[in-house]
Amino acid sequence: MDQPRPRVLRLTAGQDVTGEYEEKRSRFVAVLRRVDDEDAARALIAELRSTYPTARHHCSAFLVDVEGASRIERSNDDGEPSGTAGTPMLDVLRGSGLTGVSAVVVRWFGGTKLGTGGLARAYSAAVAAAVDEAWRTGRVVEVIRTPAWVAEVDHVVAGGLESAVRAAGAHVLNVEYGRRVRLTVAGEYDVLSPILAARTSGGAEWAEAGVTTTENAALRSDMES
Repeated sequence: MDQPRPRVLRLTAGQDVTGEYEEKRSRFVAVLRRVDDEDAARALIAELRSTYPTARHHCSAFLVDVEGASRIERSNDDGEPSGTAGTPMLDVLRGSGLTGVSAVVVRWFGGTKLGTGGLARAYSAAVAAAVDEAWRTGRVVEVIRTPAWVAEVDHVVAGGLESAVRAAGAHVLNVEYGRRVRLTVAGEYDVLSPILAARTSGGAEWAEAGVTTTENAALRSDMES
């Protein structure tokens, strides 16, 4: 039996998501941004250093998935005691299920030291607040990758094939009419193969046509069930 595919969650593109935490007058502002690579993740860090030059710390963590390679995970304490900022932030990102995301927490010191435990709690809480805000405002999407297939069939069967494919829950991506009809669809091969075989009496086969990606609104309740 096939194992269910892991859910891939990302922020929507566009405006950053923020969250705040305050303790003993120290203010922690977390900024989350959707990123596609390590350069973009580091760009957010540089941008916030420039935007908030008077803040004492700009701590960071990011997760980036690379096609055909291991996930890139990085964190930085930016002068805070080792392990009290970047690592707790990274742990929150891991637990959120998000990928392709960069988090920076900008800290303004309030005059009272928080200790290592207090710092870890504060940086975690700031990122968690931003993640909660992303869910609350509908900024989390599930990325679904579906294999695409193409087949050429006679005009006489094309209409019925297209209807049958749609009825099976697959997506018709393109229909080209020429001497024959070229149909490109997205769906699971095990579902599509018998449909094509039945409509063409085995006279046509699906050929691979890459992968199509869609992004659907995600509900937090679905992720936690």
